[in-house]
Amino acid sequence: MTTEATSIEVDQYLPHRPAKVWRALTDRDRLAAWLMPSDFAPIVGHRFTFRTEPRAGFDGVVHCQVLDLEPERLMRWSWAGGTLDSVVTWTLRPEGRGTRLFLRHEGFDPEDPLQRRAQQIMGGGWRSHIMRALEADLAAS
Repeated sequence: MTTEATSIEVDQYLPHRPAKVWRALTDRDRLAAWLMPSDFAPIVGHRFTFRTEPRAGFDGVVHCQVLDLEPERLMRWSWAGGTLDSVVTWTLRPEGRGTRLFLRHEGFDPEDPLQRRAQQIMGGGWRSHIMRALEADLAAS
């Protein structure tokens, strides 16, 4: 089993300082604007849910828990919905006048056809729609 087969990885440069990117990642209202509505709080151990439109085989609810926080550097959540039990890690690194943002969504089972499909759909979403929405939120704030 390779990392590529079990995870989604995104490497995105954002022309904003880490503090600004961190606020977009950890402020509940801003997170809802570019990702999904939730009851998120940036507290290790906090359990929260994201809610979106249900889709085939998925009720639209993602159950999460904050696993790790290092302000302006790292945030890790558990991410469980449908048959998926995974982890999303956000890593921020200052780069020039901006921030290099790394996203890693890991824990997909390459033997499970539903999880392979979820990985394909979510990979496209994280890389395009979600990163564009985050960039727009950052530009507007």
